[in-house]
Amino acid sequence: MGRGKVQLQRIENKINRQVTFSKRRSGLLKKASEISVLCDADVALIVFSPKGKLCEYSTDACMEKILERYERQSYAENQRTANNPEAQGNWSLEHAKLQARLEVLHKNERQLTGEDIAALSLKEVINLEHQIDTAIKHIRTRKNQLMFESISELQKKDRALEEENSLLEKKIKSSQKRRENDKLEQLNADMDSSSSGVHVSQQPVTLNMRIAEEADNCDVDAERAPRQNNNNNTSTMPSWMIQHISE
Repeated sequence: MGRGKVQLQRIENKINRQVTFSKRRSGLLKKASEISVLCDADVALIVFSPKGKLCEYSTDACMEKILERYERQSYAENQRTANNPEAQGNWSLEHAKLQARLEVLHKNERQLTGEDIAALSLKEVINLEHQIDTAIKHIRTRKNQLMFESISELQKKDRALEEENSLLEKKIKSSQKRRENDKLEQLNADMDSSSSGVHVSQQPVTLNMRIAEEADNCDVDAERAPRQNNNNNTSTMPSWMIQHISE
């Protein structure tokens, strides 16, 4: 934050007043020395403290010479003014002209705002109306210019926002496509893993089916074997024994 504006008024506190005087005196002496060195000017500075202590500064020329030069210059200026009353009259005339011109400007300003128009003639009122119309035209022209500039600026911002929205839409679409591709890849991977599991599980099933078929074949062979033995036995027995058995 910048320093606040210092109020130029007498400091009531004596201690603060003395401290401020010391600081400002040092700064004043420094500035006097700088302007003397930078601008090659003869500078004389005389300061009396609140307690009456003298503080002075002068350039290479001594203080007495600078004061004498000041007295001569001041005396010559006073003599020139005193001996030339025409110059004083010219200054007085110039001041009167400036004062009258300032009064006219104030009067015109009041008339433009609608005041002090009772004493105006018809021609003066018409001229005042023309001035106001011209001023209104200039004001409207400036207003339209500012409005056009504002509209063009808003259009630029609108185009920038549209471009930004289009970029965001492209990013959203690309992210959605990536997600869909990731889902498809995951689904394909799951299907591949499930199909490989089905092939593995089918192998024990086929093996069990083969074992069951072989067991069935063994049972059939076992049933056929006694029948064949019986047939063989009957074929080897004599006929009279077979008849006896049948009776």
